[in-house]
Amino acid sequence: MNQVRFSQLTPVGFLQTFVIELMNLCEEAGTAQAEQIIERIAHSAGRFFEETFRAEYGLDQALDRERYADLIIGLKNRIGGRFSLVSSDAECIRVASTCCPFGEGVTNSPELCRMTSSVFGAIAARNFGYAKVVLERRIALGDAGCQVGIYLSPETAAGLPGVEYRRRQESTSDPKRDNDLQARIEERLHRIWRQMSARCKTFDASERPAIVAQSPAMQNVLRAIETVAPTPATVLIRGETGVGKELVARAIHAMSERSEKPFIAVNCGAIPEGLVESVLFGHEKGAFTGAIEVHRGYFERADGGTLFLDEIDSLTPNIQTKLLRVLQEGELERVGGHRTLHVDTRIVAATNCDLEKAVADGHFRKDLYYRINVVKLAIPPLSERPDDIPHLVDLILKRLAARYRKPIHGVTADLMARLRAYSWPGNVRELENVLERAVLFTKGPVIEDAELGAHRGCVLDSGWKAVRKQVLDRAEREYLEQALTRSQGDVNRVAEWMELTPRAVYLKLSELGIDPATFRQQKSKSARTAK
Repeated sequence: MNQVRFSQLTPVGFLQTFVIELMNLCEEAGTAQAEQIIERIAHSAGRFFEETFRAEYGLDQALDRERYADLIIGLKNRIGGRFSLVSSDAECIRVASTCCPFGEGVTNSPELCRMTSSVFGAIAARNFGYAKVVLERRIALGDAGCQVGIYLSPETAAGLPGVEYRRRQESTSDPKRDNDLQARIEERLHRIWRQMSARCKTFDASERPAIVAQSPAMQNVLRAIETVAPTPATVLIRGETGVGKELVARAIHAMSERSEKPFIAVNCGAIPEGLVESVLFGHEKGAFTGAIEVHRGYFERADGGTLFLDEIDSLTPNIQTKLLRVLQEGELERVGGHRTLHVDTRIVAATNCDLEKAVADGHFRKDLYYRINVVKLAIPPLSERPDDIPHLVDLILKRLAARYRKPIHGVTADLMARLRAYSWPGNVRELENVLERAVLFTKGPVIEDAELGAHRGCVLDSGWKAVRKQVLDRAEREYLEQALTRSQGDVNRVAEWMELTPRAVYLKLSELGIDPATFRQQKSKSARTAK
């Protein structure tokens, strides 16, 4: 525990507290993740320090050993150190100091040495291709002084204790650029999340939005978001149920000039048919029975911002006509109103069906299709991006552990292999459901098993409500899958059998991660076989 008195607090001590907490947080996240976080910070910070050094001295070429030593020594000494060059040759640059910039209190915070070495290593790797930083003596560990060796030859550094750094390679898909892009998108998403949490005090910090994009397919999606977000273009997001279309829409909004304005998400398939027009365009007082006051529709509420219309294919022809007018003219009239209202609302639409077929069948207006399909953004299913699964599992488990207050730290290697091999017909939403069930029933800190595909028997000691929900979900899933098979994917026929509206059935299918298009594909395959 640091014993410095409050009256002795300095700017360095203030920043030191934040750095120490960051280091501790990294360590809690696990060694591998901690290394990744620290290295990422080191590359970013090191690049900043190097750029300011180059600008001041007018340097364009890669730094030689002399200039590199000047940079790292000057960096440390400008914040209170007493570093000097001990030796420099083609294999190693060694610097030493009799004073730590962080003061004597560094003995309570040896983690700070790791931060220093990471900056040294990142700058060296960028200029020399390789570096291994060895902390040979440390005031933090009780030595009389500090001595750091930056080894530039892998052969010479072999066997020495330290952290290796290598120059990040440039390629058509630059990992550094992709990581930076993902960081920028997430920073914008988090900024909007913070604004939301300021308005809603119960907003859970563990639920803040994040896009996992380790796979090449999702990195392409991030680059598309970066390209289209600053433009006013209407975007159509295509993808299976549960792939995260709304999160991508939020990212487009967050990266646009409208980010300070509202983002409103609407599931068109979940709105009762008789209320769709009122919900989207609003209504005047007395427009119909029960309309006791003026209601501003989603288009008005999203004025200046972004309106996300999910399952846009479920809109009726009448609503499609009104929507087309808003898109073309930026004008609408409330239900029961006679005054034209002007709105500036960007539309991001989404669907999981074949809109081209819907147009050909006459179920969707061709002119509206071309209006919303200015930019088409396809989100790949989870089965096509297995590289994202470990990172998704880590993110989801952290959220679930916070929600259920259970110390869940991860899954076993065998289970991770099963998760990567599974086809995930319900995509990310199914992964969330599988992990949530596993968290509920797991007793230890590591999940060893999870139910994939068909459900197995209930666990008797899991609690009546959880068991009841499992049984009901299983019964609903089995009935819907059998009904869809029998109707060959015709949701309207299934709705008649269940005595529900088609929208209610679509909502239930969405909750269970069932895609009716799969059953229509089976119909097409059967027809081709018959031929």
